[in-house]
Amino acid sequence: MKQECMIEQYKQMGIDPKVYAFGEKIERELKPRFDRIDETAEYNQMKVLRAMQENRVSAECFAMSNGYGYNDLGRDTLEKVYAACFRGEDALVRPQITCGTHALALALFSNLRPGDELLSPVGKPYDTLEEVIGIRPSQGSLAEYGITYRQVELLADGSFDYDAIKNAIHEKTKLVTIQRSKGYQTRPSLSVERIGELIAFVKSIKPDLICMVDNCYGEFVEEREPLEVGADMIVGSLIKNPGGGLAPIGGYIVGKKECVANAAHRLTSPGLGKEVGASLNVIASFYQGFFQAPVVTAGALKGAIFAANIYERLGFAVVPGALEPRCDIIQAVTLNSAEGLIAFCKGIQAAAPVDSYVTPEPWDMPGYDSEVIMAAGAFVQGSSIELSADGPLKPPYAVYFQGGLTWYHAKCGILMSLQKLYEQNLVNKELL
Repeated sequence: MKQECMIEQYKQMGIDPKVYAFGEKIERELKPRFDRIDETAEYNQMKVLRAMQENRVSAECFAMSNGYGYNDLGRDTLEKVYAACFRGEDALVRPQITCGTHALALALFSNLRPGDELLSPVGKPYDTLEEVIGIRPSQGSLAEYGITYRQVELLADGSFDYDAIKNAIHEKTKLVTIQRSKGYQTRPSLSVERIGELIAFVKSIKPDLICMVDNCYGEFVEEREPLEVGADMIVGSLIKNPGGGLAPIGGYIVGKKECVANAAHRLTSPGLGKEVGASLNVIASFYQGFFQAPVVTAGALKGAIFAANIYERLGFAVVPGALEPRCDIIQAVTLNSAEGLIAFCKGIQAAAPVDSYVTPEPWDMPGYDSEVIMAAGAFVQGSSIELSADGPLKPPYAVYFQGGLTWYHAKCGILMSLQKLYEQNLVNKELL
């Protein structure tokens, strides 16, 4: 296709030719890196395919179950697929797990008891977990059940404070939670290798510690997952990476058999565990989404790297940096003003296939301590493997961009975000 036709296509989308040309220059520079991402996607695609074949996935697995869901072949086989692919002893993959926060709360409540202590050696957890833990008072928190919490901040350079972690572990420390992604922070996300080093360290101090990794946004970004470096549980949401954009709801817990069994009995009922829980009419989307998740994740990862290079070149602080290795699909961009944050999100919304005509506005979202603006025109409400951006309206006014079911849509979204900043004179136009 002639370049002039492509320029015209983007122009019809509302993107200035100067903005488009700036993006094209950066995309050409990124081609070798994008090729390496495709290699990782191919490796992970074979891993998923092998797990499905070895566990004899059949057309019968896609049949709907209802009621109690006894002997649900599709549900039980899918959990074997997840366990095999992520290298766990067992898995819990259910539509009854409503979101990532729910999956994490389920894993924590089921594997902690009154008098135990939860430790985060990587600083503050994601905002919505603060009420789960009881950092911010909330009905039904871990704190109300007599479970205490302690955290150790990362050092200024983002490394682990091993001395403080060692001092924080004592006889009541039962579970260590490690958040792989940065959340609403500008700290580095954690590679699987670094997670493995941290797990080895804490288990050298207290071998019976349960190490749980919040795996949200990290699945299939690397060739290994945290269970392969010593984690006891990994936890995530199906409307992020592993759902491949097709799962309409759901979450997973994969890991040691005892940890998963505890979670199952908490999700349903003591004595029932994994035996009940109908897969309803979503099971086929769970399988198909998981099958295509490596490629969808690769597209989202390219979009994150593209965003980092675009905005770093324009003088904005980005985490990770343009040239840094990637551990998740999230890109943080510090926009320095509320106007910049709002303009960026308006651009992402304008690029959406759904609700593109809607203008996102900041609001007091449950679970957060400040107004939050969210842009997401998604086929699945709240799906953050689809193109989305959000951030709290407070200094340093960082936006968190993620997703894109295809690389081309992610590219369009980033260019549209830049277009909105360009129109409001919030970028240095001389750098374009």
